[in-house]
Amino acid sequence: MPRTRAGRRPATLSPRENLLFEAGIKLGGVFHQYLGIPVSGRSAPALARTIEEAVGLQPFVRAVRVVIRPDRGPPLGRGRYAYRYLAPEMLDVTVELADGGSAVTARLEHRPDLRYTLMSVVGAATRGRRRRVR
Repeated sequence: MPRTRAGRRPATLSPRENLLFEAGIKLGGVFHQYLGIPVSGRSAPALARTIEEAVGLQPFVRAVRVVIRPDRGPPLGRGRYAYRYLAPEMLDVTVELADGGSAVTARLEHRPDLRYTLMSVVGAATRGRRRRVR
């Protein structure tokens, strides 16, 4: 088995653990790549579809659902250029990943009670058995 630069052997992950890691990478990518993009009520559905298509290109992705709620964002600009920037509070993203007999579902959503946008595992399955986590 190959060793890392520090001379340690890399961790061996189960397929489910690997999918959970990948889900975090994908949700973190959505969060950090798209925040700040101009969005309006009219453009939000197209932006959501674009994000879904981009994430859907990545390995292990079985399904992606993105909802953008522009009304949850910061104050609207003024006049002719009245739009908002995509803010964490606007995002609700669910990804389903699968590899062999393992599958996971993870979600990125704003939690008003925490005043924080949180990633969480909402479902997991191994060898055809589905378990809802949340």
